[in-house]
Amino acid sequence: MNEIFDIISIELAVIITAMIPFVELRGAIPVGISLGLTPVHATLISFIGSMIPVPFILFTIRPIFKKLKKTKAFSQLISRLTHRSLSKSGQIQKYGAWGLLIFVAIPLPGTGIWSGSLAAALLDMRFKWAFPAILVGNMIAAGLILGLSHGVINVMGGVR
Repeated sequence: MNEIFDIISIELAVIITAMIPFVELRGAIPVGISLGLTPVHATLISFIGSMIPVPFILFTIRPIFKKLKKTKAFSQLISRLTHRSLSKSGQIQKYGAWGLLIFVAIPLPGTGIWSGSLAAALLDMRFKWAFPAILVGNMIAAGLILGLSHGVINVMGGVR
């Protein structure tokens, strides 16, 4: 019985890790593997966790930014975030949902579901196009990170 709670707490830790901006599944998959999950299990749990924020970002970020921009304390921060997101969104603007998919799929810092969702929301991309693009892009990123993580673990002789 205690083993079940250990697995649940590990899964919850991986889900929460995957929800963190800039970490996302790119960091959560190796964390899950290092905590004893199989690479595929860590990838599935990380994928689920990383997708949780997407609808909230797509539906709420613009009204939140609009309100915060009116405050003295957050105005400059919101302007910087907006500028940074839009400056990275060239391929999204040019190629629409396909550009968003590629942007999210590239496993590099500054790309991923948080940046992609923010850019899609700020570019006023419709949910019916943005969400599937982010979902598929995140699947591709998960596969790439799984391959990299699993390969590194195999090269190092396993981590258990």
